[in-house]
Amino acid sequence: MLDVLVTEGGSDLLLVPGVPACVLFEGRVKRLEERVLNGTEIEATVLPALTPHALKNYRAIGIADSSYRVNGSGRFRINLHRERGNPAAAIRALPSSVPTLDALHLPASVRSLARLPRGLLLVGGPAGSGKSTTLAALVNEINQNDARHIVIVEDPMEYEHRHLRSIVEQVEIGTDAPDFPTALRAAVRQAPDVIVVGEMRDAESMRIAVAAAETGHLVLSTLHTTDVATTVARISDSFAPERQNTIRQELAIGLAAVLTQILLPSKRGGRFPAAELLMVGYGARQHIRRNMLQHLHQEIAITKKKGSFSLEDSLLSLINQGHIEREDALLCATHPDDLEILLRDDPRSL
Repeated sequence: MLDVLVTEGGSDLLLVPGVPACVLFEGRVKRLEERVLNGTEIEATVLPALTPHALKNYRAIGIADSSYRVNGSGRFRINLHRERGNPAAAIRALPSSVPTLDALHLPASVRSLARLPRGLLLVGGPAGSGKSTTLAALVNEINQNDARHIVIVEDPMEYEHRHLRSIVEQVEIGTDAPDFPTALRAAVRQAPDVIVVGEMRDAESMRIAVAAAETGHLVLSTLHTTDVATTVARISDSFAPERQNTIRQELAIGLAAVLTQILLPSKRGGRFPAAELLMVGYGARQHIRRNMLQHLHQEIAITKKKGSFSLEDSLLSLINQGHIEREDALLCATHPDDLEILLRDDPRSL
């Protein structure tokens, strides 16, 4: 099944009891066969592929994430879980090479994020929106152009980075460290220039990442969010109420940029990313301090000369380049009225 996933260019293999094995192609489900799976055979098939740490987690809590390598097919990310009381699995094919920013078709100003000297860079978006791929491409950009010490902490490790101009250490949770907070505390003591956190899942990891950004490191991480304001709110809301104001003050100092993205169907097949970027300046810092995050969208317009752009700007560009349908863009826009105005005022959209 993994061979078929790779040869046919699918993104994920879905093993769910009660239906046949399915492959996800460009966001659409395709059945591989007619035979219906059951939970017992799914568990028996997937368990031998788990790392010891992931197997221990699955035995303890019924959920496990693991990396897996198959000679000739490549590397995969396994999520074994339970649904309706039965084992199920989602297995993602991982690319054999690290993507470049050019290959991702992101707006040009995203490249400037790889030149940030310090601060916290957050990449947000819903599940399956390409956050990890964008993060890997930014690391690759740094690795190709700067002589820096990069420490990456992931669970599991998705992209394998070679040492180019930079030295890249990759720490996999369960294999190299027991958990994110432990790995991050150790990473800060390893003289890094850049710290990459695959995903910030708990308040302690967020606290260490924000503190590292405050002390002069460049910290990159992802969050499951939808726009700039919710990305910032996600961090402060992860703490107890009495700690939230302190975290907002620290974020106001350490946050350098927030990039969020979604994927839309392309007219020619495949999918294209639409993104939103806020380069954090004085105004945004004041709004974060005062917990007035609803004003961050206005800061995007104010800081466009610094590289910021709205989701609607990105959608307009994709429409004008002929990559996506106007109707799809309007459905995905955070502020559809703003997009309507942009479309009306741009002669290329007529």
